Amino acid sequence: MKGVVQVVVLIIMLLVGVPLVVGLSLGEEYDIYGVDFAGNKLETPQKIKVWDAEKEKIEKVDFEEYVCRVVASEMPSEFHHEALKAQAVAARTYAMSKIQSFYEREPEAHPDAPLCNGTHCQVCKSEKVLIDTHQEGWEKDGYKKIKKACKETEGQLLYYEGQLVTQPLFFSSSGGQTENSEDVFTSEYPYLVSVSSPYEDGASHTNEMKSFTLEEIKEKINDKCIEKNTGDFTTKEIKILSRTAGGRVDKMQIGQSTYRGTEIRNALGLSSALFSLGFEEEGGQWKVVFTSNGYGHGVGMSQYGANGMANEGSDYIQILTHYYSGTKVY
Repeated sequence: MKGVVQVVVLIIMLLVGVPLVVGLSLGEEYDIYGVDFAGNKLETPQKIKVWDAEKEKIEKVDFEEYVCRVVASEMPSEFHHEALKAQAVAARTYAMSKIQSFYEREPEAHPDAPLCNGTHCQVCKSEKVLIDTHQEGWEKDGYKKIKKACKETEGQLLYYEGQLVTQPLFFSSSGGQTENSEDVFTSEYPYLVSVSSPYEDGASHTNEMKSFTLEEIKEKINDKCIEKNTGDFTTKEIKILSRTAGGRVDKMQIGQSTYRGTEIRNALGLSSALFSLGFEEEGGQWKVVFTSNGYGHGVGMSQYGANGMANEGSDYIQILTHYYSGTKVY
């Protein structure tokens, strides 16, 4: 009987003690002990390690301070309070998803920290840089407003069917309709589907026009898309072949090759793949005019759309569940 009791005690110690020791060890190294990975509501960490790409060193920062700095870096403080709250939840969720995946695969760009402060993850400027790049008094007005929005959503995250949303993507403006994730990127996510985004009045990059000669197009595209080649072509061989659910260019012909709309956008430096074509002759030379609407990849939450929804009376949860279909906030 004594032996049985000893075995039971040993099993209990293994079940409780080992995970505790491992958790404490991870907590000491990554400051994320207490995070629940079992599909339940996650407890956010007190602090997080962030790789500063410019200084090439790790910064240890309070997690909620990190969220505030991301919101201040990614969304104008002049936006509606509810839009800022929606941005805070999206930024916090993104950070937590990177913390989770850090255990499975360390990112090549910053293997010693789950997040960096640049566009590879989320832009996270230091408080000093934020203050220096805004008008005088911003820290007492704009930043105070952002901190309030973050505080009111503290610890809140986005979930889909009980699991943390791993890709809470966002961008500036959509031009009226967001995109299915698989139409822009390679992966399909059930919460990243094309939805309307009608309230984007005042959005930047509306009816933005850029013109290129045929030679400029040939040079830029062949430089970026080296696995294909346009060959020589005329205006008759420049065609939009198909569009995505969100209205962006899906496939396009230029010369002897077919390209994705995203390839054209990146090669020509367009603000969006939501563009139309026009042709004009100047001095005996043909130019192609690309007229684009929206700014960014178009997947997830439109920031101008979020601001517009807030101005129309929607709260941050309504904004988030609109742009991330089927999700819940808690």
